[in-house]
Amino acid sequence: MGSQDEKRGMGTSKGFEGEGDGEVFRGWMAHGRGTPLRYTGFRPKEWEETDVDIAVECCGVCASDLHVLRSGWGETIYPCCVGHEIIGTAVRVGSHARPGMKIGDRVGVGPQGYTCRQADCEWCSSHQENYCPRRVGTYGDRYPNEKGISYGGFADHCRHNSYSVFSIPEALDSASAAVMLCAGSTVYEPLKEWGAGPETKVGVIGVGGLGHLGVLFAKAMGCPRVVAFSRKGDKAADALKLGADEYVATSEQEDWSEKYASSLDLIICTVSDPRMPLKEYLGLLRPKGRFCQVGIPEEPLPALDAMSLVLNGTSISFSDSASPGNIREMLELAASKGIKAWTQVRPMKEVNEALKEMEEGKARFRFVLENEGGGKLLSEGR
Repeated sequence: MGSQDEKRGMGTSKGFEGEGDGEVFRGWMAHGRGTPLRYTGFRPKEWEETDVDIAVECCGVCASDLHVLRSGWGETIYPCCVGHEIIGTAVRVGSHARPGMKIGDRVGVGPQGYTCRQADCEWCSSHQENYCPRRVGTYGDRYPNEKGISYGGFADHCRHNSYSVFSIPEALDSASAAVMLCAGSTVYEPLKEWGAGPETKVGVIGVGGLGHLGVLFAKAMGCPRVVAFSRKGDKAADALKLGADEYVATSEQEDWSEKYASSLDLIICTVSDPRMPLKEYLGLLRPKGRFCQVGIPEEPLPALDAMSLVLNGTSISFSDSASPGNIREMLELAASKGIKAWTQVRPMKEVNEALKEMEEGKARFRFVLENEGGGKLLSEGR
């Protein structure tokens, strides 16, 4: 049985970048470290009947994109098309795709483009696919068995394994849903893992793309006290409007570490600045409290004072984006509670300007790049 398929206008190209015949998608590509993104063609991974092709409607801009574009976490595979907060329309669905998925569905993809789902994989077998040792990132990674390179959502189309593709609840607008697939899932995972609820006092460090969703989800999960932390006071009004009970500007309030000492049960740290006052943040935890780092610095974190951590029974953990099951749960929670990410939607052709402004901290709180007419089938005018 063949795949469900439609004419998608992706076509074939001869001699593309020195290669032979093959299907070509188009997107905004980095061809080297520090170079502006250019709208050029790329070859998607080899088609498999478990795959889905997506006409991209929009894609969020994540700090991960900045790190990867400059090879900040290791050498990037160039050319590279970043973007792992993807919303679009399924335009080709393989015959062995995830049950229930069909052409025309509004779907999304987060940071995980593929997991093995093999019986011998402890993590896939226990529904923790986000820790699958064979997983493939949505972009800048290599598929097993020489099936090709993964490319992200700063593009007209993308191709991913259907078991990493999510159906999007009707109640969520596309820009909000896009941001939740990475930023939202990254903060939801530790909140869920460490039992955030009516008895949990939560701190969220960093009020940005991840942090603002950390505040929204902590309140939606019933946490009675949520304290937002940032360096300066310019985000105070926004944090309180998001639902934070208190806001702390660490560079402007001299006594903040004493005032809030031993007051929180769980801290989610979304910042990736290695100069952060980690010792002071850890001092905010009550005995048996937990500090979870989700921001990924390009340099080592500050040194730890082991004695104070031991005496307080403090736990330090790290967390990646959520498992597929938790992502589906998060999307349903957002739909049922009316959670809406704070986004600024702009044309995808402004990608280089958006990346520059993201680096400068100007996003409030997430840029989302939108294709003109994106997410439509060719038969609808795509």
